[in-house]
This record gives sequence, C-alpha cells and structure tokens, in this order.
Amino acid sequence: MHTIEGDGRAAGYRFALVVSKYHDFVTDRLQAGALATLESAGVAAGDVTIVRVPGAFEIPIAAQRAAESGRYDAIVCLGCIIRGETPHFDYIAAAVSHGITAGASATGVPMAFGVLTTNSIEEAIARAGDGPSNKGREAAVAAIEMADVVAQLARQAMPGREQSP
Repeated sequence: MHTIEGDGRAAGYRFALVVSKYHDFVTDRLQAGALATLESAGVAAGDVTIVRVPGAFEIPIAAQRAAESGRYDAIVCLGCIIRGETPHFDYIAAAVSHGITAGASATGVPMAFGVLTTNSIEEAIARAGDGPSNKGREAAVAAIEMADVVAQLARQAMPGREQSP
C-alpha cells in the first residue's frame, strides 16, 4: 500500500495569504500565526504574498484570482466573522465557506480555511492567541500539507493522461 501525505516541510513552495482587514485585531494575530508556521516549515519570505481584502466576504474572489495566477502552490484564507443580532452572520459565513471551496475546486490549488466564525469577540481572540491553538497557524499547516500532497499527486499522474493545471 502506498501512502501520500505531506511531511510538514515547505521550502520551495509558494503561498498567498488572503487576509480580511475587518476585525484586524483578530486577523492580524491569525496572520502572525500563519507566517510563523510557514517560516518554521522553511518557506522563504520571498515565497509568501499577503493579500489584504476589506472583509471576509471578499476572501473567496481574491483567493481564486491568486490561485488562477499560477504563482502559488496553496492559499491560506484568514478572516473573522462574529455573530451579531441579525442573520447577516449566517449569510456571510456560508458565502465565504462555499466560495473558498468553489475556488479550490475550480483551480485545483489548495485553499486552507482559516476564517473564524464565532459567537463573540472573546471567542475570536481565544482562537487567535499565541501558540498551537492559533487558527491561522492551523490553516498554514493544512496549506503546507496540501501543497505537498498535490505536488506528489501531480508527479505520480499516469503517463499518457492529461494533467489538470
């Protein structure tokens, strides 16, 4: 039996971080966790691009455009949606999650979901703290592993079959 999985090393891979500016007191911490993780995995600073977007709703289109550019092996999507008194939260959270999934499917480029959907500011801050529970860090770990998995799958494609971009 052959197993394909990422090894946690990412030197030579290129990443885009698409980061929402809305609730930047949280998303800046998610970004810091993701950047620290990429650095510890061997990613050079020049192989990381940060794309800042107005809010979480704008993450999917920026992530898909970054993926379509062909410049990145994986995209890390970081944002924060905090529940309010109206159903707005539900619509935005659904649109963002579906949009990221659709973008990854359309492009074949892994997109890691690091968008917090919390009931309160306190919950958001707790998920963006220092250390291993930082959800930006977790999203970067997923992006690193998926970049490696997709690269391994591409190398093992069957001869004579066309490969997707």
